[in-house]
Amino acid sequence: MSTNTSIKTVFTPRVILQLLIFIVLTPLLPLIITWNWGWWEAWAFALTFILGFIISRLLVWRRNPDLIAERGKFLQHDNPESWDKTLAPLVGLGGGLIPIVAGLDARFGPSVSFDLWVRLLGLGLLLVGMWFGSYALLENSYFSGMVRIQKESGQKVIDTGPYGWVRHPGYAGALVSYLGAPFLLESLWTLIPVGLLLVLLVVRTALEDRTLQEKLEGYSEYAQRVRYRLIPGVW
Repeated sequence: MSTNTSIKTVFTPRVILQLLIFIVLTPLLPLIITWNWGWWEAWAFALTFILGFIISRLLVWRRNPDLIAERGKFLQHDNPESWDKTLAPLVGLGGGLIPIVAGLDARFGPSVSFDLWVRLLGLGLLLVGMWFGSYALLENSYFSGMVRIQKESGQKVIDTGPYGWVRHPGYAGALVSYLGAPFLLESLWTLIPVGLLLVLLVVRTALEDRTLQEKLEGYSEYAQRVRYRLIPGVW
């Protein structure tokens, strides 16, 4: 563990407020909006995100607490790519819209009723996506919340673990999780923010990949070995 990174320097008041809003409150919004505390699918949605975040960050903290500090600086980095100052907040906003739309749909609808196996499939996608994204986080010491070249820490190409399958496994995991939410929460309206998020993820992936090929030594060679950016066999 780095001697330069302490709990006090990582968990600043700003970071704690962000965690409470985006990691605790936001996943619980379907339950809060409907006030239906017996909605097990909404509990499964919330607990998957909350516990997935807690477990993955505890594992990262044991390995590399500096990475927790890096991700806690969201929107406060010195050298992010200019386009990501817009895309990163939009992706975060889109993720927050999913539980809001699902909660409103259930409150005034619902728009659809799925069989149990469909809802369980949605939960499965959510769990697989969280696992894959967390695996990428644990494997990549440079997994920042914004696209930037981390020259100060000697950033290098990561090609192990899920990075041997696709070049951007963090985005791939997020994509799978987003696709599971409408089916778990029985909300066709939620497909709208999910669709917008998929577009944003594809655009962000393309721009980040181009940036890495231009600015990170060895990445072009890595891209020749691992052909697909986001979806194996597709793109």
